[in-house]
Amino acid sequence: MKPDWTHLDAARRSMAQRLAMSGITHHEVLQAMATVPRHVFVEPALEGQAYEDSSLPIGREQTISKPSVIAKMIQALMQKQTKMGRVLEIGTGCGYQAAVLSLLSEEVYSVERIRSLHENARANLRPFRISNLRLIFDDGNKGIPQAAPFDNIILAAAGSEIPRLLLEQLAIGGKLIAPVANGENQQQLLLVERLSSMRYKRTTLDEVFFVPLQTGTI
Repeated sequence: MKPDWTHLDAARRSMAQRLAMSGITHHEVLQAMATVPRHVFVEPALEGQAYEDSSLPIGREQTISKPSVIAKMIQALMQKQTKMGRVLEIGTGCGYQAAVLSLLSEEVYSVERIRSLHENARANLRPFRISNLRLIFDDGNKGIPQAAPFDNIILAAAGSEIPRLLLEQLAIGGKLIAPVANGENQQQLLLVERLSSMRYKRTTLDEVFFVPLQTGTI
């Protein structure tokens, strides 16, 4: 039976309230964050911490991002939209952010380079039967050329720069958000809007901390 995401338990409601108090103002983003059961995507031993604003380990030296960071990144992509179009996520991880994106997008493609995480995310997401979400095992640096262009692209790992192939797969008028390392042990969120075939507008947002963006598959 397909789980019911409309029931919001106290922990999720409290998390959404904290997000609203911290500056997340987009109604649909708050609703999605309050709807997806984050505890389903973490290890059973960590379920009690699932609705805290903290990143948690998911294996293979990877983490599930803080709820506040996920909400901030998606809000930056959506701005005044109530729904996004075709979205590419680089770094499926445990599948939590992909589930949130599925509620806010027409179509979501999510790429993971670590096979065990890809399979775990698939298992986590299978009970929800999300019809507009596609999971791909591949090197996310390449994007998905055959499915491009994408209206929005979101990266869940930090490189020293944004891969050129991802910028090329962004639709004109589309937005990409990614953590980028600045070479001084620091990372900042970078919002990129594609203005034309050759022109991009870049806006630096907050400091963040993500796992490194790697190449290849394992």
